[in-house]
Amino acid sequence: MLKVGVLGAGHLGKIHLRLLNESNYYELVGFYDPDEINAKKVSDEFGYTYFENINALIDAVDVVDIVTPTLSHFDCAKKAVKKGKHIFIEKPITNTLAEAEDLLRLVADQGVKGQVGHVERFNPAFLSVKDKIDTPMFIETHRLAEFNPRGTDVPVVLDLMIHDIDAILSVVDSDVKQINASGVSVISQSPDIANARIEFENGCVANLTSSRISLKNMRKSRFFQRDAYISVDFLEKKVEVVKMQDAPEKPGDFDMILQNAEGEKKRIYFENPDVHANNAILDELETFAEAINNNTEPVVTLEQGTKALRVALQIIASF
Repeated sequence: MLKVGVLGAGHLGKIHLRLLNESNYYELVGFYDPDEINAKKVSDEFGYTYFENINALIDAVDVVDIVTPTLSHFDCAKKAVKKGKHIFIEKPITNTLAEAEDLLRLVADQGVKGQVGHVERFNPAFLSVKDKIDTPMFIETHRLAEFNPRGTDVPVVLDLMIHDIDAILSVVDSDVKQINASGVSVISQSPDIANARIEFENGCVANLTSSRISLKNMRKSRFFQRDAYISVDFLEKKVEVVKMQDAPEKPGDFDMILQNAEGEKKRIYFENPDVHANNAILDELETFAEAINNNTEPVVTLEQGTKALRVALQIIASF
């Protein structure tokens, strides 16, 4: 088992602590949080070992799980990597692109592994259809959330939209050509609502909308490709797959047939992929352990996390 320590014992940090403590892949050594009052409260309530010194915790483990505010991601990761520790780091990978690129160099120099916590890659709905998403040419995403002060220290693009940016980049095999975006600050000092249009070199267009001041929660993505429409509800863990194929010469009584202007006839049919319930956070942590143990590439690499951050920052810059 890999010895692991957690940096940060806030809302998400406590979830990581619980899951790592239950995992068969890790031995939870303890955690560090600069808020001593909160740290002692968490330690007393759950029994996790609290380290008063960040370096002492890093020295005691094989893997450092960084669940701190974004502003401190790079400093925490740098301390761990320089001591030869593997790092799991929550999204976004770092606060700036320069920090992310420095981290990539540090990790390469030290020969350790890193993974970024883009948890939607492990969403069971997305997993059930990812292999069916083939050269999408139009993508539309809506990620709406009710207001929560937690996370408002960064723009909504880095707080929410980056989930969809990473998912899109994982299925579109093309470089970004152009980005146009707008953002509005309503409650926070940084934008709370954002819309971005990403054009790729291969002609694919992605239209992304994110809001953290909505009256209801929504996390939906729609992928349109040749002869297929795929809808993923990340919140409800549901999918819709609608496909078209050449219509048979003698359609059945219940076949749905469409005919285009050129006279081509297509039969519409539906697929219902199995969505297997899982704990996405536990899966991302345990697949990282497997990557370390088997010396394989993590599911969400630091390079991919950097790519998502680069696009996110380009969106913010275009406001």
